[in-house]
Amino acid sequence: MAGNYGFIHEKIDIKVLILFIMRRLFEPITFEALTELTLFDGGISYFDYSECVADLVRTGHLRFEGDAYSITDKGMHNGGVVENNLPYSVRIKAENRASMFRALQGREAMIETSSAENPDGGFVVNLALSDGVGEIVKMELYTVNESQARSLEKGFRKNAEGIYHAIMEMLLGNKNPD
Repeated sequence: MAGNYGFIHEKIDIKVLILFIMRRLFEPITFEALTELTLFDGGISYFDYSECVADLVRTGHLRFEGDAYSITDKGMHNGGVVENNLPYSVRIKAENRASMFRALQGREAMIETSSAENPDGGFVVNLALSDGVGEIVKMELYTVNESQARSLEKGFRKNAEGIYHAIMEMLLGNKNPD
């Protein structure tokens, strides 16, 4: 393949890389997120990658449910047997990318948001942050419309830890966080 400068070129190597990454994730992952984690090596074409994901589902190495992929026991076992065939530099890069993604997955699992229309008008927005053991803050807010409710949910997801720390500082009488 002229013009491809990465270490991974063959479909079998792409499949091994996909299984290597999936073995390091604890939660199901969307196709888009898996694509982002996998296509870091300059030798992999998107079309070959897409075919490999489909093949891994067809052969029972990956499972596709809803809109997400997860690794099967077969994929865990077979991936573990062959992952050392990947070049060391590719394994290190893939491990680092999977590690960063796992951290994001863990953070997302600790933040809960939801909203529902209030029978009396407006919307009720529920926001919660946990520390992995239990909820550390939970709020219920009222908004005038769905757009504002979605904005509150989005803002909380983006800034949950900062909001928690600001509330704690204000309640404890510490300096204003600004």
